[in-house]
Amino acid sequence: MNLLLAFIWIALTGVLAYANFMFGFAIGFFLLWVMNLNESDRRYFTRVPKIISFFLYFLYEMIRANVQVAYDMITPRFFMQPGIVRYPMNARSDFEINLLSTVISLTPGTLILDVSEDRSVLYIHVMYLKDKDRFIQQIKEGFERRLLEIIR
Repeated sequence: MNLLLAFIWIALTGVLAYANFMFGFAIGFFLLWVMNLNESDRRYFTRVPKIISFFLYFLYEMIRANVQVAYDMITPRFFMQPGIVRYPMNARSDFEINLLSTVISLTPGTLILDVSEDRSVLYIHVMYLKDKDRFIQQIKEGFERRLLEIIR
């Protein structure tokens, strides 16, 4: 319904632009929120801000990792400290595990090597591993927590 309202906004204004679509989406979101104030099922209105937050967090981590790898490549001294981390997951379903592993692998400097047989552990190759516990905490509090909030 929100996408439909955004496209109606584009049709009414006659301007097919990304900024206009996002504005129409925001107006549609607000209208749907006002119309559903008394409804008991409000998952949509909590998920959309979480999805936007996750996207911005992922974009920040992607840029940070790209800068780190690029800096390492252009300097004469290498700062790499590669390692393999055994990461215990809270994700249980195939979809959750697949999405988490894809997001981790999309970040430069990390690569998923394997998933354990019982699907409770990911093995991750990390290019810049200074502190294993800190890395696990960053993934757990960053990517995994945010993804599971959206999915569940």
